[in-house]
Amino acid sequence: MKRLSPWFLVAPATLLVMICLIFPVGSTLAATFMDAKGWLAPYTTFFSSGFRRTVLYRTIEISLITTIISVILGFIAAYVVAHMPGRLKSIMIIAAVFPLLTGVVVRSFAWLILLGKNGILNSALLSLGIISEPLTMLYTEGAVIAAMVYLFVPLMILTLAGVLEGIPKDVIEAASSLGATPFAAFRQVILPLAMPGLIVGAVLVFTGSFTSYATPQLLGGEKQMMMGTFLYQRAMVTFDWTGASTIAAIMVAVTIVIVVLMTRLARRLNPMAA
Repeated sequence: MKRLSPWFLVAPATLLVMICLIFPVGSTLAATFMDAKGWLAPYTTFFSSGFRRTVLYRTIEISLITTIISVILGFIAAYVVAHMPGRLKSIMIIAAVFPLLTGVVVRSFAWLILLGKNGILNSALLSLGIISEPLTMLYTEGAVIAAMVYLFVPLMILTLAGVLEGIPKDVIEAASSLGATPFAAFRQVILPLAMPGLIVGAVLVFTGSFTSYATPQLLGGEKQMMMGTFLYQRAMVTFDWTGASTIAAIMVAVTIVIVVLMTRLARRLNPMAA
């Protein structure tokens, strides 16, 4: 009986995960292999369409660019925050967390006000004489990337701040005393030790960007459609549930591949990171 007691303790949580996550996802994936035209017909239909391939490639491209920019900006900000005095550090972390307290839709609407033809940025450029007519900044890849970087950089800062703060200063000082340049100390000491936080943050940013709906819909529109908006269109507009399930399955597969690649990269840079 004592041997079975741990199983009884985890059984409620396991059952909840199976009911709320595994079964719905499993049924969604299974639906894509039950098409009357063949078990791979939905995937053949998806990849034979140039428009659908473009949506997939655009989504991967935007998500990767967002992840790279967020990692760079988040690492710099987290490094600065991690080396601040205690009270100032707390204030900066609160400042980083504060945008997360506002809804995604609200923050995306703020970018509409910033980037619109009559928005703040165009008005400022016109008043300074830099441009003679308003620029078209909305419904472009740049607008979507800028908004998503703004959304996800706080996650990177929160993920990396604690990791960078936990790196002993003695290790960095030892590397410097042995003749390592600041860049060499960063590449050989700080970066490998920060790799667990970098990988976790990068995975969070990529998955969030890849599955994002509100921001691409508001700032990208039909011209810059991404997989999240395409999934919603298939399911809620055309009621093509098999097509929507196929899109969801492809999104799950791409996410898993990216996570595996990031994990392998972490192992190469730091065997203890994964």
